[in-house]
Amino acid sequence: EGYVVLPDLLDADHIARLKAQTATFETTPVDYSVHQRGRNNLEFVGGAVSDLIAFPPTLDFLRTLCGNELVLMSYDYSSSGPGHPGISFHCDGQPWGSTIFGTQFSCPKLLRVLYYLDDLTPEVSPFRVIPRSHLSYHNQANPYLRYDAHPEEVMITCGAGSAVVFDHCLFHGNYPNTGDYAREALQLAYRPTWAGPSEGVEPWDAEEVAKLPTAVQELMGDRGGRIWIPEAGNKPPDMPTAAPGLNPSRWDLE
Repeated sequence: EGYVVLPDLLDADHIARLKAQTATFETTPVDYSVHQRGRNNLEFVGGAVSDLIAFPPTLDFLRTLCGNELVLMSYDYSSSGPGHPGISFHCDGQPWGSTIFGTQFSCPKLLRVLYYLDDLTPEVSPFRVIPRSHLSYHNQANPYLRYDAHPEEVMITCGAGSAVVFDHCLFHGNYPNTGDYAREALQLAYRPTWAGPSEGVEPWDAEEVAKLPTAVQELMGDRGGRIWIPEAGNKPPDMPTAAPGLNPSRWDLE
């Protein structure tokens, strides 16, 4: 489908510790609504917010999906307050970069992880997706296009402390907030080590990385790095005869 909900990952105490930090953030409104606000570059704020980068249950899932070696590409915060008009359908993955996303999401493979600190109800900016849109080859799936709505869109609701993981080429957005509280989210992006961006991106500050817990440091590799073998021949020596990460059986439903 291009997305999955990981329910109830964060307990009430964990959410409270995160919210104690987000309450101190200086945020900036987006260009289309004062009710949608955010802050970028959260990786070095410390405390529970920085620790969330290496949250074990989520990493277990991501490593099953991608293999053990991951790179954090971005970390930001968003708040959709009452009156927020909703986010249009869009893709985060834009292969040649863009004004909004820069080049950090131009990676050929990348996963977004959105932790919700408040309940997503039908009234409070639930997530929305066009399932399987990341698989489409049609011109209408051009990742630079945006859509106001789609007849086959799906609304995603979940409890506070849940996370949504999705492919960066999935068309997604959220609905208006017609409720009476703001919906907060901490939003991260990870990729496999091989899948570097189309152009170089600013590396993490090495001095700041050194201040983070070891488990977080392990995810703060070279954001612009690739595992690229342009000179590879047709029959390189010692080719493997098995690669479990390619198994079609990985996708069998249990």
